[in-house]
Amino acid sequence: MTKYKKGKIVKGTVTGIESYGAFVSLDEYYSGLIHISEISHDFVKDIHDYVQIGDIIYVEILDVDEQLCQLKLSIKNIDYKRNTNIRRKYIKEIGSGFKLLASRLPFWVDENLKKQKNKLNSIDK
Repeated sequence: MTKYKKGKIVKGTVTGIESYGAFVSLDEYYSGLIHISEISHDFVKDIHDYVQIGDIIYVEILDVDEQLCQLKLSIKNIDYKRNTNIRRKYIKEIGSGFKLLASRLPFWVDENLKKQKNKLNSIDK
């Protein structure tokens, strides 16, 4: 008898992604597939929008094949990324950053101040 049962929610690691689904390893013996139809209730154009290789996620077990030690998995109906501290993504800083916005800010402030003054002047008249 396996420790994995239909309907149970367990933690696993995404080990591969194909156009038809994502492979998840649960332990050294058991692995499973999240078919693309079990990723989301919405249309899934790219599985990478939901999971990446190396992500540690929660999955729901839909079916267990004990002979092959394989599972059919789903993330469609659960909060599969419960712990956001598991894998953090850092945005690479590029040279320009907010420089363009910072250079335009004084112009935008002056422009909006003029609009506000015009509104006040039109109200006073």
